[in-house]
Amino acid sequence: MSDALLNAAQSHPRTGGASFSLAHRTVRALFSVTWLLLAAWTPPPLRGWRRLVLRLFGAQLGVGANIYASARIWYPANLVMGDYATLGRRVRCYNQARVTIEAYAVVSQDATLCAGTHDYEDPHFPLRTRPIVLEAQSWIAAEAFVGPGVTVGSGAILGARGVAMKDLAAGTIHAGNPAVAIKQRHATDHDVHAMAQPNTARPQT
Repeated sequence: MSDALLNAAQSHPRTGGASFSLAHRTVRALFSVTWLLLAAWTPPPLRGWRRLVLRLFGAQLGVGANIYASARIWYPANLVMGDYATLGRRVRCYNQARVTIEAYAVVSQDATLCAGTHDYEDPHFPLRTRPIVLEAQSWIAAEAFVGPGVTVGSGAILGARGVAMKDLAAGTIHAGNPAVAIKQRHATDHDVHAMAQPNTARPQT
């Protein structure tokens, strides 16, 4: 739905108007109800069933992608996950633009991926969306925040409660608000080469 985002000058979101088209909002509402009824209560081992529900709404998910039942995905069609990528418990995936989580990347409990912001210099306060990419073997630790347009490099780590509003360099550990590099990550050959390289983000359709 490339035309789903409405013109803020016409829809007036600051006074209660919608930012997205009625069709887009309807799909999201239908997904929310479906997830509540069919997936939100499921135990961790039923990850295959949760993948099926998400794929029905357009998500592109690789082999073994693991989405916990308590994770909240705003719009499944904007979610791409590689093989064995993980969205942990209570993760908020606010994917108003595409969020790509490559193979073996992990988003830990209570973290937030936010692909939307607002243009505060425009009097209509329009929504602006930019994609997020978490490259292979990266890790977003508990309660961390990744903002719109950010790419987290391969093997990079964002520490607990860290805030990333700019790209994070590959193979580097970052922490704080705003996140800064604190040290290099020394991943093993098994971690990076044996698992990440063969298939970094191959979704199953």
